Amino acid sequence: MGILSIMTGKAGASGFGSASTAEQVTDGVDASHLTVVITGGASGIGLETSRVFALRGAHVIIAARNTEAASEARKTIMENNPAARIDVLKLDLSSLKSVRAFADQFNSMKLPLNILINNAGVMFCPFQLSKDGVEMQFATNHLGHFLLTNLLLDNMKATAKSTGIEGRIVILSSVAHTHTYPKGIDFDRINDEKRYSDKMAYGQSKLANILHAKELPRRLKEEGANITVNSVHPGMIMTNLFRHSFVLMKLIQVATYLLWKNVPQGAATTCYVGLNPQLRGVTGKYFADCNVAKTSKLARSDELAKQLWDFSEELIKSAQ
Repeated sequence: MGILSIMTGKAGASGFGSASTAEQVTDGVDASHLTVVITGGASGIGLETSRVFALRGAHVIIAARNTEAASEARKTIMENNPAARIDVLKLDLSSLKSVRAFADQFNSMKLPLNILINNAGVMFCPFQLSKDGVEMQFATNHLGHFLLTNLLLDNMKATAKSTGIEGRIVILSSVAHTHTYPKGIDFDRINDEKRYSDKMAYGQSKLANILHAKELPRRLKEEGANITVNSVHPGMIMTNLFRHSFVLMKLIQVATYLLWKNVPQGAATTCYVGLNPQLRGVTGKYFADCNVAKTSKLARSDELAKQLWDFSEELIKSAQ
């Protein structure tokens, strides 16, 4: 979508655009037969995604690091929608141990899983390593979600096969994937503090999200699994994701105020890709403003996507 379309909210080929809200893009959708896991579903656009999925009747599992805040979010949603089906489970994506514990707990509940929304993330944080010794933005935004997805895939495959309903995985990326290190993913220096740039490290993690959403559907197609995988750019929304650079982002927001979205608009592309019937069978794509969008050259690299997959598996093995 061009700058003019973003500023005016003009609809694209899908019939929706930057001004569309999460409720609008899911209008008329009955999700009462679906179960969805939403990471980071207790705040910002994650909370709005949880609210709208629950509004459409889905059984929502909010996976959150702060379960107290998530329980409050659940309470808020249910005050306006008493029929909402929402559960809260603990998940710290910066800890592979926590990711495994979440998957074990969810799978022990014997619930089906139709949709996985990999929404949670951190942004522009100072250099630090995760509990597993991996740079924090890469660990949280990509590696934790990579492992989580793999641990939930058997459930999703079984659910899709037994119900005949297409499974969907939505991975939140960002236009920031274009602003990364020269090689895209700096495999050899992922934890190099001296070279660390909070902005490029964020872009690297967002590029990894798109590459994950490129390689995974290729593998699922080979297996014949009835699951689609797509990545999305939600747009620019002022949420607590900007807590590490609030002053800078407020200044940018003032200068570019026509390009910013509110939270209902920010959650629209996620909800569109996750629930709208127009997207049946569509996989391996990148969406912005509820329409297929262009990515960087690095994000289109099959070789880089495969290399990232292998690298991610090795990182997980080395952390065990």
